[in-house]
Amino acid sequence: MTGQDARAWRLAVAVAGLVVVLDQAVKALVESRLDLGENVDVLGPVELTLSHNTGVAFGLASGGGARLVLVTALALLVVGYVFSRDPSRPGAWIAVGLITGGALGNLVDRLRADAVTDYIQVGSWPAFNLADAAITAGVILLALSYLHEDAAGEP
Repeated sequence: MTGQDARAWRLAVAVAGLVVVLDQAVKALVESRLDLGENVDVLGPVELTLSHNTGVAFGLASGGGARLVLVTALALLVVGYVFSRDPSRPGAWIAVGLITGGALGNLVDRLRADAVTDYIQVGSWPAFNLADAAITAGVILLALSYLHEDAAGEP
């Protein structure tokens, strides 16, 4: 492993750790301040609301329990494998850190309470949380890094 690869791994782990800490802190704050189902207007269509999701994103596969923990673990292994093949890919460390941190943040909820705490509501879109936003941003960044490579004609 080159020095650049080792640095990319350290940065990815740091981003993941930061996402987990921020995610869990915000969830604890929301849990302490809002009642289940309570809505608080923030700005325009954005509201804070407290809900518990036993499924995956947007409540799909509700009640998945141990299967969802296993799927999360497998997804993290795949992300780790993809990253290990080219950790020095530009932007990959932040994408992988966001994906991993978000997945771990939601996994902590699932292991602790068998449900994920969601609190951001935008219009009629299902409620989500910081971990979900980190995963989404990470997937987009990772996809863009591969699309950029393809557009540049690199192998």
